[in-house]
Amino acid sequence: MSPPGRPKGEYRSAQHEGSPVRPPGRPKGEYRSAQHEGSPVRPPGRPKGEYRSAQHEGSPVRLVVGLTGGIGTGKSAVSGAFAALGVDVTDTDVLAHALTAPGEPGHAAVLAAFGPEFRRSDGTLDRGRLRQLVFDDDDARARLEAILHPLIRAAARREMDAWAGPYGLLVVPLLYERGGLSTVDRVLVVDCPEEEQVRRVMARSGLPAASVRAIMATQLSRADRLAKADDILDNEGPPTAIAPQVAELDRRYRALAASGAGNRAATAR
Repeated sequence: MSPPGRPKGEYRSAQHEGSPVRPPGRPKGEYRSAQHEGSPVRPPGRPKGEYRSAQHEGSPVRLVVGLTGGIGTGKSAVSGAFAALGVDVTDTDVLAHALTAPGEPGHAAVLAAFGPEFRRSDGTLDRGRLRQLVFDDDDARARLEAILHPLIRAAARREMDAWAGPYGLLVVPLLYERGGLSTVDRVLVVDCPEEEQVRRVMARSGLPAASVRAIMATQLSRADRLAKADDILDNEGPPTAIAPQVAELDRRYRALAASGAGNRAATAR
């Protein structure tokens, strides 16, 4: 399902209203660039200096792509497809789970802040209970983020410093919502209809539809994500539709990294 009032299969970028962004002859399910084809320029109105260039951070990687998307859009499947092509991937959700495992600094800090009742019998955190708490209580969420975000940022930086390819993928589910844009050169949004998001999350977690929609309501709207994106991967279709889109994006990102065009976009705003 396309955004309200937008014909299915035809996305329009906020900066080029009225123009179908998918080029003629490009089949449904292929990614599109939010700008004109071949142009690295970001949408107007995005503050100058909001993005950083990886080449100015002491890293051999010349382009950092931030991957984001709403809950249930398929971010893990997409990042896995990039990893299968040999692309360096750092996933902040994976890091968060690792840092809160028993024996890790985040585990002890969370229990110290929220109490032993959030520890399961096997020693692991009761993530479901903690998730519900921070969903209901903004103060609790702020406390949890104050504990985990510095740990996650440091761990991500260490991983990214070890990247060896021409570009890398930084997966941040709440990239727009939590102000992580300064760490990336461009943003790839994984997208699917909201009804499909609800179906997928219900299938994997057992949550009722109302709960899934409540989580979605705390995230940036689909329309806003699409308007802000540099690139969009259409994940409405079957899993087999992911790899061809990722292969095309991989070619594009390698070319941008080689030419330095992606970084010029970051410094030319």
